[in-house]
Amino acid sequence: MTKRKPVEPFYAAAVVFLLYALIFPLYAPLHYAIAAAAAAAVFAVALLLCRGGAVGQSEKKAEKAAEEKTTGDPELDKMLKNGRLAIAEMKRLDGNIADEEISADIVRLEQVSEKIFDQVRQDPRKLPQIRKFMDYYLPTTLKLLNAYDRAAGTGVSGENINATLHKVEGMMKTIVSAFEKQLDALFGSEALDISTDITVLENMMAREGLTENPLKAESVPKEDGDIKLEL
Repeated sequence: MTKRKPVEPFYAAAVVFLLYALIFPLYAPLHYAIAAAAAAAVFAVALLLCRGGAVGQSEKKAEKAAEEKTTGDPELDKMLKNGRLAIAEMKRLDGNIADEEISADIVRLEQVSEKIFDQVRQDPRKLPQIRKFMDYYLPTTLKLLNAYDRAAGTGVSGENINATLHKVEGMMKTIVSAFEKQLDALFGSEALDISTDITVLENMMAREGLTENPLKAESVPKEDGDIKLEL
């Protein structure tokens, strides 16, 4: 996917370089080095301001949406609010992190997380199934991605920085798979109902002579609860 970077820092750096050239002489390599350093410093400051403004707006929008939407169930409302804030944080991290593969994994986490929250919103009885997901797996994942973002943003290669990057990169596929398994676990009750209905239907048809299949034992499939995610 193509990343959109803010253009304001580039304009600010260019203006600073131009102003320096107009005010001070550019006769020697040292003069150019000073001008470039000043432009780079302004670029870094402008980039931080752009990112900070975007993050602040994203958080405010998420908080406002969380306050406006209520279900009447305080526990469910809290889960949905935290879920929206988590999605906003994933979007922020996706915007900051330039690595294409990590970015694709974050987008997938956003998609699966939104489906998890939507399932629980539609059926609040499933809320207990995602408590561990909300209390540990989701915040820990965001913590790892924030560590990756800080390490990648240094622009420096070092033993500790590289170790952080490699560990998070190696863990992302496992995290995505774990999120998908949590979503799948929420469909356990639906799978249970469908399996039972099919067995009953087949037996009724067999008793009425409408099928050549023999009667089947009406076994009840095991319904999974909260899935264990190996993060």
